[in-house]
Amino acid sequence: MTTFWQNILGFNADSPLLFTQFYFWAFFALVFTLFALIMEAIPDRLGNRKLHLRNIYLLFVSWFFYYKTSGLFLLILAFVTLSDWLIAQRIKANNGRQMAKVWLCLSVAIDLGLLAYFKYAYFFTNMINNLLGTGFRVFDIFAYIGNGFAQAGRFSVDTIVLPVGISFYMFQVISYTADVFRGRIQPVKNILDFGFYVSFFPQLVAGPIVRAEEFIPQLYKPYHLSRRYFGLAIFWILNGLAKKIIMSDYLAVNLIDRVFDNPLLFSGFENLFALFAYSLQVYADFSGYTDIAIGVALLMGFYLPMNFNSPYKSQSPQEFWRRWHMSLGRWLKTYLYIPLGGNRKIGFGTYFWISLIALVSAALTGWWVWILVPTGALIVGIIVWDKVLQRSCLTGEAVEKRKLLYSNLNSFITQVLGGLWHGASWNFIIWGGINGIGMIVEKIWREMGWHLRFAAMTLLTTGLCLADYWTQLPVWRLFAVWAAIVWIGTAVRYVYFLRQGADTRWTKALSSAWAVLQTFTFITFTRLFFRSSSNLDPATANKVAWETAKNMVNQIGGAWNNQIIPAFVWEYRWVVAMFVLGMVIHWVPTNWKRRYRLAFSAMPLWLMVGAVCLAILVIYQFVSAEMQPFIYFQF
Repeated sequence: MTTFWQNILGFNADSPLLFTQFYFWAFFALVFTLFALIMEAIPDRLGNRKLHLRNIYLLFVSWFFYYKTSGLFLLILAFVTLSDWLIAQRIKANNGRQMAKVWLCLSVAIDLGLLAYFKYAYFFTNMINNLLGTGFRVFDIFAYIGNGFAQAGRFSVDTIVLPVGISFYMFQVISYTADVFRGRIQPVKNILDFGFYVSFFPQLVAGPIVRAEEFIPQLYKPYHLSRRYFGLAIFWILNGLAKKIIMSDYLAVNLIDRVFDNPLLFSGFENLFALFAYSLQVYADFSGYTDIAIGVALLMGFYLPMNFNSPYKSQSPQEFWRRWHMSLGRWLKTYLYIPLGGNRKIGFGTYFWISLIALVSAALTGWWVWILVPTGALIVGIIVWDKVLQRSCLTGEAVEKRKLLYSNLNSFITQVLGGLWHGASWNFIIWGGINGIGMIVEKIWREMGWHLRFAAMTLLTTGLCLADYWTQLPVWRLFAVWAAIVWIGTAVRYVYFLRQGADTRWTKALSSAWAVLQTFTFITFTRLFFRSSSNLDPATANKVAWETAKNMVNQIGGAWNNQIIPAFVWEYRWVVAMFVLGMVIHWVPTNWKRRYRLAFSAMPLWLMVGAVCLAILVIYQFVSAEMQPFIYFQF
């Protein structure tokens, strides 16, 4: 009996609490039953007291959930809850004075300091060791302190374990103190209400990132769940489970993990297909978690922001990042991109981050001259060009050029730091940088006329083909093939432009489809660096991730044995079918999806129960022997 209760109430690092486990749904059934009893038993005339009791109940439920997920790291969550609650009070008390900014800086320093310690200790230690030739090792100070209170040696001080969800809740508390400083919200008077905002369990460990001004007002709104919202909540939960278990886990277990674990055992086509399948997997995994979180929260009367809007329908990298992980995108825009200057200005912050990124890149690669000299020249060039544009700012064209310059620089920095947010790996920095460059290129491309577009693509394709011919390196062959495909599309559009001069309805549709495919391909290839850095021990992440990415590029860009393709398609026919089905569903028009969501929510209760039972039966058939964790848990 003791072992039974230890399993129920204790923390097991090998079996964290996941939305895809039966234990979670048993836990939530109990939580929701007690929640309903509380809301029914307490009379409405108590008003705010009833809401306060509800918040306290859900706070302790959320803390228990986080303890089952991360163990004693609950103490870190409790600490930042207390520190930011207290600091927000001091910010409000010093409103309009310089001390308010001091308190805000203290809050950000504490939150980012803890995040940097747990998430980037290995990254910074390796960088210093490579730079200075030292032999420093990470040391877990919190484990050392824990050993002082518990039995000596209970906690290992030689490794630093990343607390689940720390990146998400740290960004939430930073948004809270920042919004209090800006006067967008008033500080939460009761620390238990604030603790509930920070730790609300549906979105605690993998988002969406809920900004204070969006969620805190909901703490004081009466509970309401209409019949339609109940149906929508059930739909989102089933939709998320289906995405995660039927699609994401099936693709991962049956192909993707095998290929990424050892790319050299698979052909170029198999590596390429696995890379495209991973794009679908990571979407189904992360958006599936978000769907479940939205549904669970909605059942309890809370509304979480939409986090995905069919991102693979995007026609440009910029549009993609407006549709993908939207809560993170809004956070980065509000608290990083705009403070840097947005498209209004560039200043110390912009030059500081450009210089720091260059220094880190030079330290990690050892290419000091090749990185720092061009960076210095770039900074000087930016300053000179900005001064020239300032002198001609009376013209509308000059104003737009300045905005484009500022926007490109600040968005690139935002993308690189957004990549670093995902993990302490050189590959994540590369991934963020490539996405930043992609957004800049797309903006410049939009400003170019068709004559210049065709000339630029012709020159680029020719150069890459010559590089491939001279070097015979797979990476250049890969770039050359992709450039040639893009050149063909550009040439077709260019010829049509010369003959017709204007698009018709059908050419616009074809152009949009071509842009969607180009964007999906670009995003997929950037994920080569993203996936290579995932699911790795931080102590070895940089080396292993780079080897994986290099091996996959060599396989995809190397010579192909086309006879393998039919055999692969047949042997992995169900994986291929799942990928095709997933992409077709993703590209279904948004209004169609809205219709079947509303149709489900309007079903008679008996029919909805039958549909739920059938869905659960189908989902259960796809449950793998070993439960796959959500990808974004590691961030």
